[in-house]
Amino acid sequence: MTTILLIEDELPIAEMLRGFFERDGFDFHHVETGEDGLNRLKQRPVDAVLLDLNLPGMDGVDVCRKIRMFSDVPVIMLTARDSEIDKVVGLEIGADDYVTKPFSPRELLARIKAVLRRLEDRRPEPTSIEVGGFVIDGGRRQVTTPAGDLVQPTAREFDLLMYLAENRGMALSRSQILQAVWGYDYFGETRTVDVHVRQVRKKLDGIPLETVWGVGYRIGS
Repeated sequence: MTTILLIEDELPIAEMLRGFFERDGFDFHHVETGEDGLNRLKQRPVDAVLLDLNLPGMDGVDVCRKIRMFSDVPVIMLTARDSEIDKVVGLEIGADDYVTKPFSPRELLARIKAVLRRLEDRRPEPTSIEVGGFVIDGGRRQVTTPAGDLVQPTAREFDLLMYLAENRGMALSRSQILQAVWGYDYFGETRTVDVHVRQVRKKLDGIPLETVWGVGYRIGS
């Protein structure tokens, strides 16, 4: 049974989602604060986290940052804010998706299933791929820089990097990348690719990850 943890202080939303997800066969758990959510995750792992951004005390941004210190569990942020900067911040700190209130429970369920399907269907990765002096280790899911330093990208950043490296030299559109790395079309939201590419470039300064204007991105040799 797939286990979902909702971290949300609005009880009507929590009860609505509980009924919807339990009818679909999910093991649904709910806490009201970020502190309780972090404690719950450390005690018992779950398959996905639904995280409200505007929590009392520790807000969702800080909760997500702390989750990423010890877990790669998929995180989908729920928020009443719809500005681009809020979305970018959520993605940069490691969220996998971003859903704006009010939202359709069916859309939220589709996004969760797509994230979980991507994890289940992940192809066996080669031992390593070398691009521009960077060694991408599929087994350890880490990257060695030309200077010999080890870098540990987030799970999503690594999947993006590996997909581009496996298709080295090919110009890949944002839609292709979303389908391959996120497992679905992300409901038309291609901004997340740009955010994750920027994060990869920041962590791996000098990697030959090129922008192909009017198309998307490409890894060079």
